[in-house]
Amino acid sequence: MMCAGIALLTTNDAIAKALTDRYSPLQIIFLRNIIALPVALAITLKMGGRSALRSYRPSAHLFRGMLWIGAALLFITSMKYLGLAEATTLVFAAPLIITAISAIFLGEYVGWRRWSAVIAGFIGVVVVVRPGSATFQLVSLLPIATAFVYAMLMVGARWVDPRDSVWTLMLYLTGIGALLSGLTMPFAWTAVQVDDLWLFIGIAVVGTAGVTMVTQAFRLAPAVVIAPLEYTALLWAVALGWLIWSDVPDFVTFLGAAIIISSGVFIVFREQKTKA
Repeated sequence: MMCAGIALLTTNDAIAKALTDRYSPLQIIFLRNIIALPVALAITLKMGGRSALRSYRPSAHLFRGMLWIGAALLFITSMKYLGLAEATTLVFAAPLIITAISAIFLGEYVGWRRWSAVIAGFIGVVVVVRPGSATFQLVSLLPIATAFVYAMLMVGARWVDPRDSVWTLMLYLTGIGALLSGLTMPFAWTAVQVDDLWLFIGIAVVGTAGVTMVTQAFRLAPAVVIAPLEYTALLWAVALGWLIWSDVPDFVTFLGAAIIISSGVFIVFREQKTKA
């Protein structure tokens, strides 16, 4: 379930990258959310019933919706200039940032082992970005910014009322994403080509299905088993990048990815051990 969900979400990213040549990231986000909204509504009613339509703390969903739009905007913009695998690799820094935010701003205890993993992970990020080298691109900072905003989005889940179901979270995130991005359409709209309609429908379907599968996976198995499987996204990103754009990351990018992934997996296992 988790691997299938990650594969669909990576396909979602690949379609978004393909659309960036003709449409603004905001329009891609808007059409993805507005098309997905009826699907999300149907899933919410099916899985949670009418009670799942209600939120006990709408302001938390509004704030998370703003973060969701920010993360999507940064990531889709980065993919216009970077390879799919490189952008995906840099976003893997999110678990490291979540750990740092939890320690610095939320006062959670993080031992020296996890701090060491965070530092090692950021060394991996530096390896991929290669600041100061001839291959460095300023746009490489966008996926890192995406990881930071995404980390805030995940931490922000703690502000959601515990009585709100996971289906309520999905519905509100999609709805608020459609609303907020829709406000920009008078300034960012481009006429949609008929041949691209199926791509927008596809991005809505695979994106919603991917999020639903990942959510269900976390309900079916412990996080320590499920969370590391998120890194299978790199396999799909490399495969899709090669098939669609003939883009193959170099050895240094793979080396940095290995460091980041190893650090992230260690943090997941260490957190579970600490909780136990």
